[in-house]
Amino acid sequence: MRLVIADCSVDYAGRLTAHLPRARRLLMLKGDGSILIHSETGSYKPLNWMNPPCNFSIHEPEEEHLNDGVISRWRVSQVKTADILWIQIYEIHLDVDHELGKDPGLIKDGVEAHLQELLAAQIELIGEGAQLIRREYMTPIGPVDILAKDATGQTVAIEIKRRGEIDGVEQLTRYLELLNRDAAIAPVRGIFAAQEIKPQAMTLAKDRGISCLILDYEAMRLDSFDPDSLFG
Repeated sequence: MRLVIADCSVDYAGRLTAHLPRARRLLMLKGDGSILIHSETGSYKPLNWMNPPCNFSIHEPEEEHLNDGVISRWRVSQVKTADILWIQIYEIHLDVDHELGKDPGLIKDGVEAHLQELLAAQIELIGEGAQLIRREYMTPIGPVDILAKDATGQTVAIEIKRRGEIDGVEQLTRYLELLNRDAAIAPVRGIFAAQEIKPQAMTLAKDRGISCLILDYEAMRLDSFDPDSLFG
């Protein structure tokens, strides 16, 4: 991973256009090809980013940029779409590389892990005609539990918790923001699934356009039980 603290401005072009004026920011270039641009505030959420797979290249500034004090221009393009980030670098204050190594990933609570396995096998619980795409679908900030398609063909991201609280809705919201930037699967809607969902979490999910699904763990276990497996 490469971490760069620099005075920079950013221009994004894709399904829409966006501009970040010159300011000091943290640029995070990850080993999977993604880039995230962070400010001092905003907690986990980057100001802008590009999902992998990406192409990254460094360019000499043109005369108009030189006159503005730009010393380097970074071009980050999404391989699957036409999205492009241009990052104008004015001054670099820190530039470090560090190999983090392979991450073992999030280790789920045993019940949550089993709920994910059961719901993947019984995906029509989210609606008749639904089809599983895959479990643990990776995003730049971690894997969403299940990615599926509903009967209409729309992509559905499902986050599963044993107990559904506001933090879980916020987590799914972050995943949806990233997934909906991928033209290959967008638009993506969300389902927050848990054995129990707190009223405040339900209210927030509704406000975010996220559906809630209560999971009956014991009933799902019974439905998955194959008596023939006892004698296999």
